[in-house]
Amino acid sequence: MADEAFELLELLQKEAPASALQDVLHQARANGTSKAEMARLTRAVDLSLGIHALFARRQQREAGLAALVDTARDLTLPYDLDALLKVITRRARLLLGLAMSWVSFDDVEARCSRVRAADGHASALTIGFSVPLDGGVGRRAAEGSAPFWSADYLADDRFTHSEVIDEVVRAEGLHAVMAVPLQHEGTGLGVLYVADRRVRHFSPDEVSLMSSLADLAAVAIEKARLLEQTRHEVVALARNTSRARDSSTAARRLGETHCRLLDLVLRGGGLGALITEAARALDGALLVRDPSGRILAGPVGTLAEPSEEDLRVALLEAHAESRPVACGAATPHTWVAAVRVGDDLLGPLLFTADGPADDHQLQLLGLTAQLTAVTLMIQDGVAATQGQLRDEFFHSLLRGTPPPPEQVAEQARRLDLDLEAPHVMVVARVEKGLRGRTAAWASSYAHRHRGLKHVDGDRMVLLLPGTDAGPAAQAVSKELGEALRCPVTVGSAGPARGPGQIAAVHEEARRCLDAVTRLMGPGGTASPQDLGFLGLLLSERPDVATFISDTIGPVLDYDDQQFTELVPTLEAYFASANSPSRAAEVLHVHPNTVSRRLERITELLGEGWQKPSRALQVQLALQLQRTRATLNQRHGGQPRQVIG
Repeated sequence: MADEAFELLELLQKEAPASALQDVLHQARANGTSKAEMARLTRAVDLSLGIHALFARRQQREAGLAALVDTARDLTLPYDLDALLKVITRRARLLLGLAMSWVSFDDVEARCSRVRAADGHASALTIGFSVPLDGGVGRRAAEGSAPFWSADYLADDRFTHSEVIDEVVRAEGLHAVMAVPLQHEGTGLGVLYVADRRVRHFSPDEVSLMSSLADLAAVAIEKARLLEQTRHEVVALARNTSRARDSSTAARRLGETHCRLLDLVLRGGGLGALITEAARALDGALLVRDPSGRILAGPVGTLAEPSEEDLRVALLEAHAESRPVACGAATPHTWVAAVRVGDDLLGPLLFTADGPADDHQLQLLGLTAQLTAVTLMIQDGVAATQGQLRDEFFHSLLRGTPPPPEQVAEQARRLDLDLEAPHVMVVARVEKGLRGRTAAWASSYAHRHRGLKHVDGDRMVLLLPGTDAGPAAQAVSKELGEALRCPVTVGSAGPARGPGQIAAVHEEARRCLDAVTRLMGPGGTASPQDLGFLGLLLSERPDVATFISDTIGPVLDYDDQQFTELVPTLEAYFASANSPSRAAEVLHVHPNTVSRRLERITELLGEGWQKPSRALQVQLALQLQRTRATLNQRHGGQPRQVIG
């Protein structure tokens, strides 16, 4: 027994395989050793095998720790994230000598987990492959924040299975699968998987080794993410620095060009020289017009002129926004800047670039528009300030407290206004927030029509030459509505003949606007004449004769010219509740006679005269005509005055 014991110790000292220890026991049995000796020898062999297994586990642990140290050293290298994940999966697979490994990151918005890297022979688990989050060892490991493994995945019922994951495991022929969560400071980053194509029970040392690898991998992943974020920030900072340098250079050049152009203006170079030099600096074509479209300077270069409609819309926006505006899709490289002094528009400055205009060109275009306004003021100081004087003059007329008539006449003469000629008043209400665009449009419209304008809050007032307030209101509503792209409510009145009537006509137009707003809503347009008898109530100076003429004038004229009795027939018809037969009894004529007279009235007044609203106006006109006839008879006049 002593010899065998020494032999066992020698074998252990030589790190002989476990089979050599078993051979000592077989040799003793072959030599006929007694049962008692064999029992003690068997006990000694079992202890030796235990010591041998302990040595083997220690060696395996030492090899694993050495591999883990190499892995940690490898993970300290500056990888990008994708390259780092490839290193992690390769190290994980080789660490335990398994068939394959992979790393997946959760996509919370898509409710799935996507494979970011894989190592080993795999056909289904490719990069980008997504699996649901509702099952598998990965979900169990993530929920428990600890490694979880299965010796035989498909046969294991300790966790919730997912059909998609089971299909992949079945396709790859996998059995043993371990999932280790990747966490950094309590935040889940993903899951590291290792798997083998045979049934295998993972030892605690192997689980601990994979857990340590996952901790190292999580730190490395976070470092790679921070490094990548820092790299992007550095690139963005470099890009911003380059842009700032370019912007600084452009600003310096812009300042130099502006100083050169300003010096040219102050030395009296004139508008033509300014536009020529500015076109050279802008590397494009320039043209200056006045508000009526007359060319003031240019064109310098080949200008792609927009349509009048596109130019009007773009100029309105440029005036309101105080910046150059593109002139529409038809001329994509043509821009317009408003030459302005305050709210007064002196004209458009058109610019056509060789290609898409950059910020430097647009800034210089805006500065050129300002210098153009300065040049126009220098050339004609009175004309440049005339707009402001016209506004102040018109405001004083609207308040009803103008200077003495002699001063009013002199000021009107200086401003090139003929207020003794008939003018109509147009008052428009626009949406809040559009005052700037409205003022810009009003300035241009008043200049084009040789009128006056005033903007007060959400109301715009125009005094325009003319005698018919209705068409003037419709024209303003149409053009201003198209320019602002919103409904515009307009009321009008007039004409006013002389400065003394302007305030009264303005109040009449405002009352008409209020009536249109209540009766028709936003977008309505009317004058007192359009409102019929309601216009008489709103009018500052009710024009009864015009109302009668507009309503029943053709019937009155026909009676006077043909010596018929259409007016009495109308009166009897309305008095008889619109009954031709009763009207015939009152007139003592045959019903057919009344019917023929009504047909003639329809020819004269139109088809809609019997509708309730129109019939009411006809009856009111008949009553007014009868009253006027009675008053004329009392004063010795004609029984009935011919109207029309």
